[in-house]
Amino acid sequence: MKVLVIGGGAREHALCRSLSLDPDVTALHCAPGNAGIAEVAELHPVDAMDGAAVARLATELEARLVVVGPEAPLVAGVADAVRDAGIACFGPSAEAARLEGSKAFAKDVMAAASVPTGRSYVCTTPEEIDKALDAFGAPFVVKDDGLAAGKGVVVTDDLAAAREHALACGRVVIEEFLDGPEVSLFAITDGRTVLPLRPAQDFKRALDGDAGPNTGGMGAYSPLPWADPKLVDEVMETVLQPTVDELRRRGTPFSGLLYAGLAITGRGVRVIEFNARFGDPETQVVLARLRTPLAGVLLAAAEGRLADQPSLVWHDDAAVTVVVASHNYPGTPRTGDPIEGLADVVAQDAPDAYVLHAGTRLADDGSTVLSAGGRVLSVTATGKDLAQARERAYAAVDRIRLDGSQHRTDIARKAAEAEAEA
Repeated sequence: MKVLVIGGGAREHALCRSLSLDPDVTALHCAPGNAGIAEVAELHPVDAMDGAAVARLATELEARLVVVGPEAPLVAGVADAVRDAGIACFGPSAEAARLEGSKAFAKDVMAAASVPTGRSYVCTTPEEIDKALDAFGAPFVVKDDGLAAGKGVVVTDDLAAAREHALACGRVVIEEFLDGPEVSLFAITDGRTVLPLRPAQDFKRALDGDAGPNTGGMGAYSPLPWADPKLVDEVMETVLQPTVDELRRRGTPFSGLLYAGLAITGRGVRVIEFNARFGDPETQVVLARLRTPLAGVLLAAAEGRLADQPSLVWHDDAAVTVVVASHNYPGTPRTGDPIEGLADVVAQDAPDAYVLHAGTRLADDGSTVLSAGGRVLSVTATGKDLAQARERAYAAVDRIRLDGSQHRTDIARKAAEAEAEA
């Protein structure tokens, strides 16, 4: 099977790595990719937002399956263009991807499907914003209605900062603060059948102790030793299946990866947000634990055959990923710095630890990998438990040299300690 992956971040590198290990994949391509993905897939300089160009490339490559990774191409209708060309595509239509592209749309779907979530207001004027902020009080949760590359959400006790962010968004969703630990749960669906993956937890704040500004994610781990063993079944029954059923009822079936960001509150599970694609950095740890070959599952979803798919098989190992970010991330990150030590990780740790590239590129002479974004690398490791996976991940991080880089030092620390106590 020839497979084409669209995107160029750590999520797409994780997907390509898993697909490259699948014996059914005879050729693997990625557009546009990055310096790390080039080691496992043939790269093509195609604009991921150009649906017609992506469809032409898939046709030229005679791809059996196209996997659209990032949210922006999905919202722009790239998956629709591929399907219109007669090629199976894993990723929702533009209409269904509004579940991520519009927070207000997602809230409307959840209300119709009786999915548990926080109370909210959709605001478009300063008066509506002030009324909503006053209604909920601190801590304030302010979300840009549209896509914002993981940076459209502000959670703060500062009323002025909350109001400033809301006014800058245009259309904004202001909602009640949901307390309790957060969980990410992915599900593969063909628009009718829903196949959940294993839950993970990510770390959104830039600094240790969940301090600093929100980011696209600074690390993740799986499994969750503290979570209720019935959590996945509960979320399937109250969140994932009802949402898929509601979208199908509306005539916009959701086929692809449905991501539920959850808060485990004192009142039960509540949905924080939906995404329409694999999340980064949770994908890195979830796929690290998956034993079932990936390509066949994604193809079955794309072709509406997921009900015939056998149950997924998982490794018992734990997985931890640590994001290495550029200087000044998530502000205006510095780019163009050389990255050294990547070969040391491969030589000394594989396959228990490996590096997934996010914001990287090759220097013009092709000899050096350079930073090219805010989140540069995602260092992932597996182990018999979270403590061992965490130790291996941070040992690998220590071998990487990137001037001015930053990373959190507490990814999965509390969970590993709780696991050890248990």
